[in-house]
Amino acid sequence: MANTKSAEKRNRQAQKRRARNVNVRTTVKDAVKTMRDTLTTKDTAKTGDALKAATRTLDKAASKGVIHKRAASRRISRLAKAANRAKAAAK
Repeated sequence: MANTKSAEKRNRQAQKRRARNVNVRTTVKDAVKTMRDTLTTKDTAKTGDALKAATRTLDKAASKGVIHKRAASRRISRLAKAANRAKAAAK
């Protein structure tokens, strides 16, 4: 429980930031899940679009500081690797 005005304000700010961060994390999870789902359909066009969307979402989250820059980079790399493997398997 906050006892001072400044502590109350910090608490309000933290709640706003938490709500924003939860929303961004959910968006990231949805984009990554969509990308993974397109891998199972073996539709390379949809996979490419989903990869692009997931990459964009992860980059945005990293730029806002919701997830770490290197964590976003690692996840993007793994998604791209999976997409390339799926494309090679389709040939």
